[in-house]
Amino acid sequence: MAASVLGSRWGPLRLAVTGLHRRRPPRGLWMRTRRLPGPAVTGRSVAAASGPAALGSDHYCLELLRKRDYESYLCSLLLPAESRSSAFALRAFNVELAQVKDSVSEKTIGLMRMQFWKKAVEDIYCDKPPHQPVAIELWKAVKRHNLTKRWLMKIIDEREKNLDDRAYRNIQELENYAENTQSSLLYLTLESLGIKDLHADHAASHLGKAQGIVTVLRATPYHGSRRKVFLPMDICMLHGVSQEDFLRRNQSKNMRDVIYDVASQAHLHLKHARSFHRSVPVKAFPAFLHTVSLEHYLKKIQRVDFDIFHPSLQQKNTLLPLSLYIQSWRKIY
Repeated sequence: MAASVLGSRWGPLRLAVTGLHRRRPPRGLWMRTRRLPGPAVTGRSVAAASGPAALGSDHYCLELLRKRDYESYLCSLLLPAESRSSAFALRAFNVELAQVKDSVSEKTIGLMRMQFWKKAVEDIYCDKPPHQPVAIELWKAVKRHNLTKRWLMKIIDEREKNLDDRAYRNIQELENYAENTQSSLLYLTLESLGIKDLHADHAASHLGKAQGIVTVLRATPYHGSRRKVFLPMDICMLHGVSQEDFLRRNQSKNMRDVIYDVASQAHLHLKHARSFHRSVPVKAFPAFLHTVSLEHYLKKIQRVDFDIFHPSLQQKNTLLPLSLYIQSWRKIY
């Protein structure tokens, strides 16, 4: 196996929970969607949010997330009530941006949609949100928690740059993309929880990078079916693997070595994020529940010897709701 930043072995992953198969998931995890708190809407906000788009805008975000980003949907359900609807809005905003790349046939159209969201964010901070469900909910979240505009704009800018269908030149470029998208979302989630802590920010930075790297790995079979490869070119070149090898789904050792090195970098960031757990406020832990699904995927890909196309990697984790609930109850990340 190729050498990587982590050496020849990762060591044990902390996914298993004793008695996991004997516990039944609490009904409340699925039922909480009926009890999402509605934000106080007064004065000028009534005028802004009284149009047709405002009707059920919270439900729109919830359903969008449930259908397009189920893991984030589950994680958001376990946030404190006062932050939950804001988390749905932030994650729905991310889904809207992520969908642009796959839903347009021309880059120009994608750029126009990104421009819409840039203007929408500017208008949100001028107290004039457009009549679009996600924008309305995002405006409510900004008003409620005084969210930092810079993080929202970073997400848009990075998604806009990513409209180009090209592989990442190196692992650092992939990490920068993950920092500006996934880590920015986590910074905003921390703000919605009322957390302003340097150690929590450090943990969020590493966790966001791990999440971005794992997302690229998980999407590799899908991208390959569309004749696209986004894995870092420097690692592919290091092992003598071409994009065509991935498109043909070759099962060579060199291809597994590429996946091993990329996955190892995600594992390293996950490990670094957890190294701050003694310094991070417990109140911040719900923002980091994505560690459960990240660890589960990394454990599975290790089990299949880093065969990125193995069918088991495409199977849904039916125990994820229970695992998330237990993680939340144990107050760890």
